[in-house]
Amino acid sequence: MPPQSLSDLKRKDLLQSKGYINAEWVSAASGATFDVINPANLEKIATLPEMGREETTAAIRAAHAAFQSYKKTSARQRARMLRKWSDLCLEHADDLALILTLENGKTLTEAKGEVTYAASFLEWFAGEAERVHGEVVPTANLNQRVLTFKQPLGVAACLAPWNFPIAMITRKVGAALAAGCTTVWKPAGETPLSCLAQAVLAQEAGFPKGAINVITTLEKVAEVGQELCESKLVRKLSFTGSTRVGKLLMQQCSQSLKKLSLELGGNSPFLVFDDAKLETAVEACIMAKFRNSGQTCVTANRIFVQSGIHDEFAEALTKRIKELKVGPGTEEGVFVGPLTHDRAVEKAMNHIAGMFDAKKHGGQVILGGEPLKELGGYFLQPTVITNMKTSMMTTREETFAPVLGIYRFDEEEEAIDLANDCDVGLGSFVITENMPRMWRVAEALEVGMVGVNLGLLSACESPFGGVKESGYGREGGTQGIDEYLAVKSMLINVAN
Repeated sequence: MPPQSLSDLKRKDLLQSKGYINAEWVSAASGATFDVINPANLEKIATLPEMGREETTAAIRAAHAAFQSYKKTSARQRARMLRKWSDLCLEHADDLALILTLENGKTLTEAKGEVTYAASFLEWFAGEAERVHGEVVPTANLNQRVLTFKQPLGVAACLAPWNFPIAMITRKVGAALAAGCTTVWKPAGETPLSCLAQAVLAQEAGFPKGAINVITTLEKVAEVGQELCESKLVRKLSFTGSTRVGKLLMQQCSQSLKKLSLELGGNSPFLVFDDAKLETAVEACIMAKFRNSGQTCVTANRIFVQSGIHDEFAEALTKRIKELKVGPGTEEGVFVGPLTHDRAVEKAMNHIAGMFDAKKHGGQVILGGEPLKELGGYFLQPTVITNMKTSMMTTREETFAPVLGIYRFDEEEEAIDLANDCDVGLGSFVITENMPRMWRVAEALEVGMVGVNLGLLSACESPFGGVKESGYGREGGTQGIDEYLAVKSMLINVAN
């Protein structure tokens, strides 16, 4: 039987109930706390300190003090610590997955996959730490030599979302620590336990006092965020979350002109062409839409299907979705767990109601469409809506839920126009067996990432990020570490 509660943890110290500042586990100065809720049954699983500006300032100062020595460590030293951290993640994968499932809701199988994914970033950036190179630049003035080298920026604030709380923190912090920066983490209030467990392992891996600090908050998010943005000691801020919040953080960072990485909202198109293999299209759509209950940054949100395969695809997809088991993530065989919080259910129902009640749009709910209140948590039936129109709510807004709408198109150019008719541009998916079409469409889509004949877009080797109002900067890949480095040039007089 799979583990069911935090009492099943094999390593008890991975469950922490305090924030982490300057290598000490601390409470909020005010004594305020907040509860972490299991979204599958709405039971309290932990109580954490409600930290604010005072604790955030202390964390920033600790990171700044640590930076003065940490920036002088060799790339080899930093790489060894990152590799040890990666090994510790894999060693304790079962415990990390259980913590993640209980606070986030995703299945244990998917949670273990996230732990492996998170560890891959630590291993990847361990390698990148020793591949940070400058260059010698040819000069027009023969009496000069020009060379460049890269140096860490300083304190990096890393703001992680609730949908991938382990992988998103390692993707950010792994790059920062590899570059020689020190860090302040701000996990989402819904899922702080995963980040705190990672802090335990990172400290065990040998990172020095003050290099890692974790601020926990649920109600004082704006206060904490403002301090991180406005502090002149913070030289870099990385945020994953909504476009609305990203714009606010960008404004608040403007006074200190700190470097930003913003991975913001998505509204990923999923394009299925007539020449697609039906099974490939269906399975890719299942993965792209229903992984993590539809709560991923690159969730397939707008399913565009060419007329020749539309009806067959809709029928096959609906049949396949009916096979998906819904339930608590700790239960065997479950594929769709609960949504992480009640606001997600409310938003999804607004999208369903908005599409279904507006009969002038002609939307038809052919599967699901209702909460599963009998399960006791934030559960929603996997939902399929056909006869979608561009005037409907989901066309403009990302649906972070297992709600899928299918649009019909006739020509390739029409599909590209529909896909690009959007303010954001994070991920996209193209299902086709036509090689020239694959290239044409991938190049024409206004997004940062394209998946062809698959439903996943992430790998530590691949840069992750978007265009338009999906933000800027890249995480992962060779580009990820550059976000935490400054290029310095040196001009040398070699004249006699």
